[in-house]
Amino acid sequence: MPEIGAMLREARMRARLDVSEIEAQTKIRAKYLRALENEEWGLLPGPTFVKSFLRTYGEALGLDAKLLVEEYKLRHERLSDVEMQPIMPTPRDQRRPVGASVPRGALALLVLVALIVALGILGLSSRDHANTTSTPTARPTGLRPPAAAPVPATRGTPRRRLARLQLTPTGPVYVCLQAAGGRPLINGAILTPGTPSRVYRGRRLLLTLGNGSVRMRVNGHVLSVPQVSNGVSYSITARGRRPLTGARRPRCA
Repeated sequence: MPEIGAMLREARMRARLDVSEIEAQTKIRAKYLRALENEEWGLLPGPTFVKSFLRTYGEALGLDAKLLVEEYKLRHERLSDVEMQPIMPTPRDQRRPVGASVPRGALALLVLVALIVALGILGLSSRDHANTTSTPTARPTGLRPPAAAPVPATRGTPRRRLARLQLTPTGPVYVCLQAAGGRPLINGAILTPGTPSRVYRGRRLLLTLGNGSVRMRVNGHVLSVPQVSNGVSYSITARGRRPLTGARRPRCA
């Protein structure tokens, strides 16, 4: 198969289109279009951007965009250092007991019932001991036995906590953000620096960044992003963020 850049340049020239016309049509800056044609991958923000630009540029020229992306992956894409690191369990996961856990409300109720039963047994034992050691006296009439202590109502099951995420770009950065179940929140957009995103909430958020030109605020804490050249992905919950690799990384259309 010919070189990727040569295919793009020849298709544009056959269509008699200037780079500026392609820029207006695809909204991709002219310097990035020239970098694609010259295969100067280092001038592009990252492999995620390259694939997105190739797809858009190829469709604008009537080429097989999927074939261009697959050819780029085969020739130039490599796993990043982040993807090659093994996923280690967090200390919190290591301390988690194996097996089914008892709900807190049920456990509190069991403890309270056991305490009431123990107090009742102690009261009966003390009264029987007093009756056997003291002089019998006439029991006053008209007195009712003390009522049992009321059992307080247990609290309901606590609501599940939600993860909170806000992104502040420090440079152009590709963002793919999905909620649990794959529902898109940011469907493969390029965010520009200067304006923070809105706060996204969910039980589990799946995020892919094209590079490290962004600051993340996760559950109120500002976290840095490594300066990677091949993108980085995270799973974000109320407990924090965890890197994702391979097929588990979210991908936007």
